[in-house]
Amino acid sequence: MTASSKDSKDTSQQRAFRVQAAFVALERDVLGPTEIAEATGLDPATVYRVLKAGLFDESFERVGRGRYRLGAGSARLGMRALARTPVDPEAANAALEELHRTADGPVGYYIAVGSKKLLIDSVIGDFDPDDLDLDPLETISIIRSLRTGAAGRAILAYMPASIVVKVLAEPVPDGVGPGVIADNQQLLESLEEVRACGYAVGRQEAVTGWDTIAAPVMWGDTIQGAVAVMVPSTREPQDPGLLVDATLKTARQLTNLLALT
Repeated sequence: MTASSKDSKDTSQQRAFRVQAAFVALERDVLGPTEIAEATGLDPATVYRVLKAGLFDESFERVGRGRYRLGAGSARLGMRALARTPVDPEAANAALEELHRTADGPVGYYIAVGSKKLLIDSVIGDFDPDDLDLDPLETISIIRSLRTGAAGRAILAYMPASIVVKVLAEPVPDGVGPGVIADNQQLLESLEEVRACGYAVGRQEAVTGWDTIAAPVMWGDTIQGAVAVMVPSTREPQDPGLLVDATLKTARQLTNLLALT
């Protein structure tokens, strides 16, 4: 399939998100249309049109002749324009709501963007966002390394070897919990465990005082993201297996929704 024929099958929102995702995947603040075209597979002319259109809603900003960066509207775009998201966002959110009620804890749905994970939907109920290291006004723009957190490892376990190598080369981010896996060999072993059992468990790994269970969300044979539920580390669940089963059920629901796209 040529770039132009693939472009024609993408919606304008999908093309816009692919351009946005290039900034994250390449880990560059400023890019030109040619660089973006090479990273996304879009035609350079298509990239230019996306960038030009994005200037009006502040999804992108022009910072020089032929140079652009993400704008203030990019977080909104990320929520709405993700390619290969569930065909029915309301059904996806309903699945997260069900997990939240079962676990009585905050739930997040992350998708993979290069070597990072992007939070695109969440249900936190009455929990204080400050306790979760979340800004409620910027929830949908949270982008973090796949190196940390159960959700990151649930995704990383199914990523290509080139992405795994890239993540292993990254330093442990600041501000993570005391249970973070800093040793690369231990991290690789944890990925094998994820592939063996189908889920990841983090003990105060991403946020101090919170444990996490996460399960991968697949699009066919390709990893698309992960769903994760957080519970206070001081709260010992009567049956941890119930939380694991509920998380796996939600991951299957999201995977089934993706199969409809």
